Amino acid sequence: MSDDAVTPAPDAPVFDSQQEADIAAFWEDVKHHAHLSAAPGYFGASPLEALQPPAWAFGGTPEQSNELLELVLEGVKTATASAMWDYEAAEEPIPTVGTLGIVLDGDGHPRALVVTTAVDVVPFDEVSEEHARAEGEGDGSLEHWREVHRRFFSEEAGHDRGFAEDMPVVLERFELIWPKPE
Repeated sequence: MSDDAVTPAPDAPVFDSQQEADIAAFWEDVKHHAHLSAAPGYFGASPLEALQPPAWAFGGTPEQSNELLELVLEGVKTATASAMWDYEAAEEPIPTVGTLGIVLDGDGHPRALVVTTAVDVVPFDEVSEEHARAEGEGDGSLEHWREVHRRFFSEEAGHDRGFAEDMPVVLERFELIWPKPE
């Protein structure tokens, strides 16, 4: 994967007990600070209070994860792309609007909470310039996006289909919930 690729892996990462504890503590803290906790007790438990979102990192290396996370934290990166074939190979559903995610840094530490605001599946060769810009990487051009993602989808595939110009790509838009960009 290149420095600019931003695809979260669709398969669940394996965490050690310290990482699990760090992620759970982050979730407890974020629910309070981002006002996601349930309303007063007489309304009952909220799904947000009961379910911890999945945790994942952007990129294929710790360095890429850190670079891409910084773009998210700065409010520059508001989109990502994944190979649909990776989700199919992992037998995982694609994200849906409203899906929360805990974004990890390159060392596996929780750093941000995002919510999916839009999801589209389009052929690789039909990804728009607007989406490339929303990914916030490189010079923001579609040409740069295609070069980086062509390489990423070829080198980091979680499936055995290889790369194809018309392969389905999951385009996800998201909003940073916590921490808010400064």
